[in-house]
Amino acid sequence: MTDPVIQTVTPTTHDLGDFQVRRVMPSKARQMVGPFIFVDAFGPAQLDIGKGMDVRPHPHINLATVTWLFEGAIDHRDSLGTFSTIRPGTVNLMTAGRGIVHSERSPQEERAKGPQLYGMQTWLALPDGREEIDPAFEAVADLPVIEDHGAKATVIMGDLWGERAQTATYADTIYAEILLAPDGSIPIAADADERAVILVGGEAQIGGVPLTLFDMAVLAPGEAMTLSSRTGGRVMLLGGEAFASRRHVWWNFVSSDRERIEQAKADWSEGRFDAVPYDDEYIPLPETPKTVSYP
Repeated sequence: MTDPVIQTVTPTTHDLGDFQVRRVMPSKARQMVGPFIFVDAFGPAQLDIGKGMDVRPHPHINLATVTWLFEGAIDHRDSLGTFSTIRPGTVNLMTAGRGIVHSERSPQEERAKGPQLYGMQTWLALPDGREEIDPAFEAVADLPVIEDHGAKATVIMGDLWGERAQTATYADTIYAEILLAPDGSIPIAADADERAVILVGGEAQIGGVPLTLFDMAVLAPGEAMTLSSRTGGRVMLLGGEAFASRRHVWWNFVSSDRERIEQAKADWSEGRFDAVPYDDEYIPLPETPKTVSYP
């Protein structure tokens, strides 16, 4: 039998003081899985009273951000005038397209009691011909939930287990949160070009291969397999259509064209992006960003 896991990517951990962020992509080991080009798991964390997440306004181009929370809440504001409080069970999809600016902060009521933070931040590269679409935002709470054999799976994006999420997709995309009870299991279909799983809590195996907490296990293409747990676990499934053309990453910018990224850098430095209403702070363009693509 083919090994169900063809690659394991260990995250780089960034300690932000009050909580940790574990980044598995982009990395030297792996650039993309389907349209996913950036994958962070942040937390779990319990912050002190009065503290919170404060990600000041910053720009994006040629991508869509997907925020999914297990615990806590985040206030999202963007240059379209959107205000949305992200909570567990609702997916926030922000499409940058030709350019958007947003901020992410802990709500005041969360700060008053000491915020919890635990969730996933991922970016999807936009496909050829759609990188410069108009920016957009949506929050989708009515998501399909499948329960069987001690597993509860929420379909965040795409078609899985005979159900389709209402969340917009720009390329073929699958994304789901899977909660496994002790001795629970769920089949993982072979339909997507590329698939990966990330254990974000507890214990689980894929095709009998144990998963390591926060590592990304890239699955063998074309192979149906079973995700299971002896004692209970939480797993993210992600993937979709393999991109034929290269994507470059520099800071918060993704594009098939390096010159487009240089233009975005100049636009941000010179104040040509739209502002976020009611949030007049901003993150300056870094000299050396932590997020880059690799040759």
